[in-house]
Amino acid sequence: MDDQELVRAGVRSLLEREGDIEVAAEAEDGRAALVEVDRHRPDVVLLDLQMPVMDGLAVLRELERRRVDTSGRRHVDTRVVVLTTFGEDANVFTALRLGAAGFLLKDARPRELRDAVRTVAAGEALLSPGVTRRVIERLAGSEPPPEAVARLEAVTFREREVLALVGRGMSNQEIGAKLHLSPATARTHVGRLLAKLGVRDRVGLVVLAYESGLVRAGDGR
Repeated sequence: MDDQELVRAGVRSLLEREGDIEVAAEAEDGRAALVEVDRHRPDVVLLDLQMPVMDGLAVLRELERRRVDTSGRRHVDTRVVVLTTFGEDANVFTALRLGAAGFLLKDARPRELRDAVRTVAAGEALLSPGVTRRVIERLAGSEPPPEAVARLEAVTFREREVLALVGRGMSNQEIGAKLHLSPATARTHVGRLLAKLGVRDRVGLVVLAYESGLVRAGDGR
């Protein structure tokens, strides 16, 4: 979903070359994007934050409202990849908080675009390459909000260790190697964190790890 017709045409052309990806619709503004989501219930939405009528953040807020509103239409299975530039860092961080599954730079290579759609459609968060971490590092405040710290009270010491490593961008295999666990055990810990903390995916865990102060800008892997 982008307000520039040439950009939309280029994205459609790149994706439609793949036999396993179908482009259901496109839209030039946020309100039209919501109409198309209602109509087609796509697995993945590519969303530009800068759109007329209704911007990308407003679209994300509306999708989140519908996701949790059991009396209305639900979009649990529709996941959003934000298309952005580094000049929109603040908005990207807000988008991650609103439930975006990740983001992709507008100058990404065609293969990165196609891989992003497949990754998010498979239920994974788009944390690679490490641009998500760099945005969060740049924007995370030095003083964590009390509510973010309080959310960690329910997790065990081991789960805190796992959350910190997720926040540093590590995969389940890397976490297992670091903590001397099997990748399956690391995945189990990540699953428990998602349930306990009420977040949708690994992007949400990364955001919380920084917001709570568990991981700070400059922490290495």
